[in-house]
Amino acid sequence: MIVVDTSVWINALRSREGEEARHLTELLDADQVAIAIPVRLEILSGSQLSQQTQLSRVLSALPLLYPTQPTWRRIEGWLGAIKSAGDWFGVSDLLIAGIAAEHGAAIWSLDSDFTRMANLKLVSLHRPV
Repeated sequence: MIVVDTSVWINALRSREGEEARHLTELLDADQVAIAIPVRLEILSGSQLSQQTQLSRVLSALPLLYPTQPTWRRIEGWLGAIKSAGDWFGVSDLLIAGIAAEHGAAIWSLDSDFTRMANLKLVSLHRPV
């Protein structure tokens, strides 16, 4: 399972002929994509009102992952390692990472925050081939 981050969705929706759109389509066709609730909310909040209903319907076809109590505990447990490394991450990215980690999912993102999280061994990343 791959949790696709907002950055990839935005690129794929803007340029449907681009590399992200092509690979995302392959993953969707193979039923490998899940969406974390913060990503869904980021996509919908950034969409135009005229596109929101259709976009919501499309995203509803994907498995939707929510944080649980263990998600929050996992994130809290990461804070020591993050601070020891002299790093910092926003709550939204930590939540996406925690949800993905809890489900054993890789994250596909264009955001360097997730690369730094992977370097700290907090998450695994999906790299398109």
